Amino acid sequence: MELSQLLSLAIDYEQQLPPAPDQLDVPVGKEIAAWIDHTLLKPEATATQIRTLCQEAMQYHFASVCINPAYVPLACGLLRDAKENVCTVIGFPLGSVLPEFKVYEALSCINAGASEIDMVINIGALKSEAYGLVMNEVLSVTGTAHNQGALVKVILETCFLTRREKIIACLISKSAGADFVKTSTGFGTAGATVEDVALMRRVIGSEMSLKAAGGVRSYADAVAMIKAGANRLGASAGVKIVREAETAKDE
Repeated sequence: MELSQLLSLAIDYEQQLPPAPDQLDVPVGKEIAAWIDHTLLKPEATATQIRTLCQEAMQYHFASVCINPAYVPLACGLLRDAKENVCTVIGFPLGSVLPEFKVYEALSCINAGASEIDMVINIGALKSEAYGLVMNEVLSVTGTAHNQGALVKVILETCFLTRREKIIACLISKSAGADFVKTSTGFGTAGATVEDVALMRRVIGSEMSLKAAGGVRSYADAVAMIKAGANRLGASAGVKIVREAETAKDE
């Protein structure tokens, strides 16, 4: 889609959003683990903590471990014979590095074994209405990742965006061929909200995936995000969420 068409569509969506797709079925009990990226992105995370994260991922069968790039080789070694994926973040958490750095970082992480890339958009460029720059960097990272067989999740950092900017960012991500839009880094002023997830799902429709991240700390939080339209969750409380889900199933 041409950028001018995309912006025209965004204006239309500001006035009236498309209808919400059918609500997703909430996974039952321990099945919810397959919807969760088991996450540890703290700057002070140690190798010992990453080993524990990977062990938990294999025990509970999370969708992936989501870690900082420096730990990708370690996690890939630990999960070499496991089905759980290694997800990493690029341009994180600010999104304001040069586009070519994001491409290089993505390719380096994929070459090290990562199969899912969570990329922070250039938030300042979006807010400056430099939509061509945002589109080009998402296109570049997505093309690079897809050529290597990896998925791309585009992090919008919704806490810093207006409703219109959220709509435009979703449309750019979808038009650029990204696999997911994602709400947050977890390092902003707020994380995922039900309202933002519902808005994003209506903009992207059912053809694209949506990851809710930041502040998803309980099974109740997870259910609320899934009902709003998320089909992937980023959480550091993954084990707690699965245990609560199993308890709720037995009640």
